[in-house]
Amino acid sequence: MRDLLDASPGEKLGLDAYRADFRRRDFAVDGYDSWKLERRQHFREPGDASWDAFVRRQWKEALELIEAKRPELVDLSRLATHHRCRLLRVRVVEQPLTPYLQWELHLLRLRAECGELIRVIGPEHIGAYEHEGPAPEVITLNDDTVYEILYDSEGELEGGVRHLDTGLRDRVAGRVEALYELGEDIDAFFERDVASLAPFDR
Repeated sequence: MRDLLDASPGEKLGLDAYRADFRRRDFAVDGYDSWKLERRQHFREPGDASWDAFVRRQWKEALELIEAKRPELVDLSRLATHHRCRLLRVRVVEQPLTPYLQWELHLLRLRAECGELIRVIGPEHIGAYEHEGPAPEVITLNDDTVYEILYDSEGELEGGVRHLDTGLRDRVAGRVEALYELGEDIDAFFERDVASLAPFDR
């Protein structure tokens, strides 16, 4: 993925600018799927009530707060359907699961229940694209936009690099789609590898 991004100039955006730009462009053009590749095994999400509960080791509360997101996620999927857009995500999962990833997989299962199309792949499926380091986190919007999502060393969101290039958007979407085709449906993965796990003692 890095080879694709490095071939097209992008504009680095700080956190506030990235969030504002994303909101402005999201669903701006009908009929184009949004593809997301999620690679890191740990993120920090301060301000997310469920993540905050998870960090406090309040697992039951964390799961209840994930479930509380259902109405907004259903609304998001309905909005995407209105704009003739599918929301597709490839989640790279390494074993053994990090505490963060165990928590996030509960959220991803809910996202799938609400309409997002999510598949899981192992690191072996993406190794061909990681000769120079881990693959970047990316998401496509509309017909011409790719964001490389940037995080600090602790995994906290710090902004993004915006690329406006229809050819790049198609190449990135095509590569993420190829990984998606190799993946396992989130529901099957969750039931086998996550559902029976005890909460991490963090």
